Amino acid sequence: MTPMPSAGAAYATRDEVDFVIVGSGAAGGVLARELATAGFSVVVLEQGPYRKASDFSHDEFSHFFRNEMVGGSDGEYPQTFRANAADEAVAATGLPPALYARTVGGSSVHYSGNYWRFRPIDFKERSALGAIGGTGFADWPLDYEELEPYYTKVDWEIGVSGAPGPGDPPRSRPYPVPPLPVKSSGVLFERGARAIGLNPQPAPMAILSEAYRGRPACMHCGFCLGFGCEMNAKSSTLATMIPEAEATGHCEIRSEATVFHLETDDHGRIRDVLYFDADGNEQGQRCRAAIVAANGAETPRLLLLSSSSRHPAGLANSSGLVGKYLMFNGHAVANAVFEHPLNEYKSVQCTRIALDYWDNDPQRGFYGGGGLDGRPFLYSFPILFALMGMPPDVPAWGREYKRALANNFTRNMSVLCSTTSLPVESNAISLDPGARDRFGLPALRVTYTDHDDDLAMCRFLQDRAIELLEAAGAEKAWREPVIPQTMGAHLLGTCRMGNDPETSVVDRYHRSHDVPNLFVCDGSSFVTSGRGQPTMTIQALAFRAAEHIAGFARNGNI
Repeated sequence: MTPMPSAGAAYATRDEVDFVIVGSGAAGGVLARELATAGFSVVVLEQGPYRKASDFSHDEFSHFFRNEMVGGSDGEYPQTFRANAADEAVAATGLPPALYARTVGGSSVHYSGNYWRFRPIDFKERSALGAIGGTGFADWPLDYEELEPYYTKVDWEIGVSGAPGPGDPPRSRPYPVPPLPVKSSGVLFERGARAIGLNPQPAPMAILSEAYRGRPACMHCGFCLGFGCEMNAKSSTLATMIPEAEATGHCEIRSEATVFHLETDDHGRIRDVLYFDADGNEQGQRCRAAIVAANGAETPRLLLLSSSSRHPAGLANSSGLVGKYLMFNGHAVANAVFEHPLNEYKSVQCTRIALDYWDNDPQRGFYGGGGLDGRPFLYSFPILFALMGMPPDVPAWGREYKRALANNFTRNMSVLCSTTSLPVESNAISLDPGARDRFGLPALRVTYTDHDDDLAMCRFLQDRAIELLEAAGAEKAWREPVIPQTMGAHLLGTCRMGNDPETSVVDRYHRSHDVPNLFVCDGSSFVTSGRGQPTMTIQALAFRAAEHIAGFARNGNI
């Protein structure tokens, strides 16, 4: 794809700009809009191409077999995986272990749009529950009350459809637009949830139920998860923050720019952000400060790549924790077939959720909490459903397979169970010494094994999901096996925030403890994982960080 010129400013690489932001996703897009609106000069360097809404399609083969949105399947951006550090990392085939979109707007372009807030307990579980052996379980250096105004800003600036539900945390404003229309899965989810004593509620979604801020309502095409929205109804930063950043005249989006080194001067401050352009030429953008918002996998990789004589273990890594405490969130799935057509292939993924199991319960015998949501089979698109959507007792080919496929495609639904991941230091992003990307850089290596408590919580929620589906009248319900994860789309915790430089990478304002003009703001800043839907918290943190970073800059404190 030919690089698309930015609709905003155009800065020369040797002109010193106020901020270089690495990454344009959920956090990077917010930071760009906020800082450019405040009058600062901003260059956003994005590894992927600049796609517009008109570039998106419903090409299932291209998205899920050629991996178009996540970097392609041609080996240009390899990743490797191992369960623990004693194993040899193996090159990934198919979808990569650290799953994220390479495109302007990042993974906000292809996400399903679930927008759950954290609750107050999420920020102080360590104080409430005590230590958990073998983990880095810790409190956050901020609380829900401090973050609440920024959650509300996400609702209104990004565009979130919803309505408050039972047990929701306090909020200072209502949702800007009402919930999306309930789907068949939502009706059945409500029926089953109430039958087993749960309290279902409308799902808050970053997809518009009605026109808002110049963007149209969802047309219910059904191609949300894994696809870009050609209507701009999905509230990605591509559709929301980035056009507004460019419109200020202070922000340039530089696509197909792969950052490989943050260059520090003799005073230990970042002065140049080095990157490869679309033609593979080395470039460097001078800046007064850098913000890394490349996601919880690429952010630590970049810091580790930026080692130098001053920072031999990697930039901002005096604690030794860059890349450590990777959290994926736990997930489990229960599927069902019903008597009558549900037509779940239409519309958004989810319209009803139940969050009754959010809090940790010591009587379960293991740590964890989470939520349930009703949706179509996780990949309800025709090819993937034909390959993966049948119950385990249905043959993989032949007459019985064809009969089940024709019947089940319009009659299926699932319950997705989303839960916690404990921060374990050995779960990590590192550099693979034996694999290289298209630029000759060490590939991203994922080391990950789910904590036993996280797997136990997945099984607990899956049991409740089966009960719910059967209570809703399913003809047949079955489980997807709960097994250790080898792939994660929620990339959290690898540059955690905290007050102590010995036990964290950035402070409570996302400033590196080691490098005063370096900020890190994305899922890597998380201290704990939350209950399975992190994007809204990523964006709330980004709005808060942008406000403080702008204040630091105005006061000459960067």
